[in-house]
Parts: sequence; C-alpha cells; structure tokens
Amino acid sequence: MRRTRAAGGAGDTRGGEGRPGSGPAPGDQRRADTGGGLRGHARGFAGRMRGGEFTPLPGAIGVALLWIVFQSLDQQFLSPRNLSNLSIDIVGTGMIALGLVFVLLLGDVDLSVGSVSGLTAAVFAVLNVNQGMPEWLAVLAALVVGAAIGATQGFCAARLGVPAFVVTLAGLLAWNGLMLYVLGVSGTVNLPEEGFVNALTSYYFRDVAVAYGLAALSVAGFLVASYRNSRRRRAVGVAYRPLRVIAGRTAAVAVVAFAAAWILNRFQGLPLALLVFLVFVLGLDFVLRRTYYGRRIVSVGGGTEAARRAGINVVWLRISAFMVSGTLAAVGGLFLASRVAAVGQTSGSSILLINAIAAAVIGGVSLFGGRGSTWSVLLGMLVIQSIASGMVLLGIPTPMQSVITGGVLLAAVVLDSLSRRSQRAHGRV
Repeated sequence: MRRTRAAGGAGDTRGGEGRPGSGPAPGDQRRADTGGGLRGHARGFAGRMRGGEFTPLPGAIGVALLWIVFQSLDQQFLSPRNLSNLSIDIVGTGMIALGLVFVLLLGDVDLSVGSVSGLTAAVFAVLNVNQGMPEWLAVLAALVVGAAIGATQGFCAARLGVPAFVVTLAGLLAWNGLMLYVLGVSGTVNLPEEGFVNALTSYYFRDVAVAYGLAALSVAGFLVASYRNSRRRRAVGVAYRPLRVIAGRTAAVAVVAFAAAWILNRFQGLPLALLVFLVFVLGLDFVLRRTYYGRRIVSVGGGTEAARRAGINVVWLRISAFMVSGTLAAVGGLFLASRVAAVGQTSGSSILLINAIAAAVIGGVSLFGGRGSTWSVLLGMLVIQSIASGMVLLGIPTPMQSVITGGVLLAAVVLDSLSRRSQRAHGRV
C-alpha cells in the first residue's frame, strides 16, 4: 500500500492545522487532502477522482437523487412505512454482498452465492421444521454447510488452479439442484411464526430511545475514530484530515443517523434486521482495515505475485475468502427466508446474484481487486433497493425492472473499468 506524504514543508501549519513531512511526490493526487480547509479538500477530491480513486460521495449523491425523483413521482416513497421496509429488504442480499467483498478484493468472483443461500436456507428449514432439530442447531448446520461449500470452491480455485469463474458457475447449477432435492416433492417449507429466524425480519425495537441512543452512539464513535485516525496519520507524517473537515463529516453523519432514527420511530421503531446488518458491516470493516488478515486480503488484490514474493500465503487467503463468502451467503439466505417466512424453489434465484454483485460494484468495490469496503455494500444496497422499491410503487412491470437493474450494473462495471484505466494512467496500479 502506498503511503502519501502531506503537502507543504515541515512546520507548515496553516492556521493551526499542521501538515508534517516533506513536500509531495510528483503526481501525488492526495497532496491537497491534508489541509487548506474545504478548498484544499475539494482539490484533493477532484485529484482522487481524476486518478480513478472513487469515493462514496458519488454513490451517496446518487441515492439522494433517486429518492428525490421517486418521491416526486410517488408521495409514498419516503413514507416511514416504505423506508422501514426498505431498510429490512436490503439486509438479506446485503449479507450476501458482504461476503462477496472478500472475494472481489482478491480479484476473484463467486457466482454461486445465490444458490448457496437458497441451499443453506433449505437445509435449515428441513432440519428444523421437517426433522424437528432445535432451531439453533439447524442454524449452525446451515452456516457449516455454507462454509464447507466456500472451502471446497476456494480449494478448487486456489490449490487446483481452476478459474474461480468456472468453479462457482458450476456451483451455481449444482447447489441449486441440491436445494431442489433437499426441499423434496412439496418444494416449499414454511417457517414457524414463533421461531427466532422468523423474528429476524419481523422484530422491532419500539422504544424510541433505542434508535436515538444508537444514533448518538454511532455519531460519537465516528467522531472518536476519525480524530484518532487523524492523529495517528499526522504523527507518522502522512496525509490526514484537519479538525474542521472531521467536524463537518461528523455533522453530516449526525444528520443522517438522527433523521433515520426519527423516520424509523414514526413507523414501528428500529428493525432488528437493520441493526444486525449494521453490526456485520462495522465488524467486517474492522476486520478488513485493522487486522493482519484483512490487510493481507487487500494487498493480495493489489498484486498477487508481489504478495506471494512478500511471503503471504495467497492460497490460504483465497480459500478463506471463499469460506467467508459461503458463510455470509448462508446468513443472507436465513434473512431472506425470514422475510417471506418460507423457503421455496425460487429461493436463491439468479436475480439475487445480480443484485449482490451490483450492490458491491455500485458501492465502489472493484471487480479487478484491491479496492472496496463493507460500507460500499450498504451504499450499493440502498441504490439497488431504492430502484426496486420505486419501480414497484410506480407499477413498472417485472421484466422492465430486470432490464433497468441490469443497466445499472453495466454502468457500474463501465465506471469501474474506466477507474482502473485512469489509475494505470496515473501510475497508481
């Protein structure tokens, strides 16, 4: 990973917000991102965009524009009920997309996640409902099946050298067929209403203090993390955000967090599913950014051969990434089954795979590896589900919905390709 020196000479403080270190290397796109107030950060942002280093801001603007357009066409779009339902609908596919992030960061792809989610949900339903196995044990069995599938596919790709595209494409067909076999003649298993899995998407924290308290905790955590990161980067002489920018970003997070809490409380409160999803996003973000394992995942995606020469066990990392993908596909399958209170033959459909990949790519995860985060999934799912929800409210036929979703995915892939080309032109890859 390249470290970027801050702009300006040593001792250059600019109003108390100093930037240690020597001047920037020629062509460094982040040299203006270390001070100079909002103007300096605007220049730094423009430089990163020209260098192909996309930020979450375009995606956030896209979500805002989508909401404005759909609200102008249908006044129910931004209603508390619809937004609450939207916050639950993003969870199942979002969990699957979170697992895909680990694989995509390596430059691989997992085309079987939709079928894996359907199969693991079927395993849970049959064991729990038809065989009478305790619910917690059936959940554990489903997760183990997902991890085992991921390990098998990862072994074929990493150890045997079979292209991941081929391995997971075969898995897409095989696991879907196995799901139909597990479900049996009836083809559908209904989940019990009193079960924990069924409650995953139907339980709400109705006490308004819960949503507002979590919003306040999130804002405080963001502020502390941003400040500590800025101090740490400043101490070692690399680019850092000045206090004014941290304050502005924290204010923006506070507006979003408390607005979300207010809207959700106007319906039935904070959904349990959304809370669990955010915990997964935050936890996996910590794994990728703050742990030895996560940093190796990103470094391998940035250059496999260089990582191998540096002594990194690339084979193990690839296998483990597919295991994470399979496990989170199982988690997503349980949430999707919970949403409809059943597992059927249409579980794990192809549109699920498309939406999961689209969410990751739209949010900023590169198909070429080495770039992306779990927060990209949250942003991408908001885009995908907002489009889906808006089209349903407008009465757009299902075939046309698929056409539009495919167009959005194609646009995201084209932007990713252009970003990669721009990075090469600026010597960043």
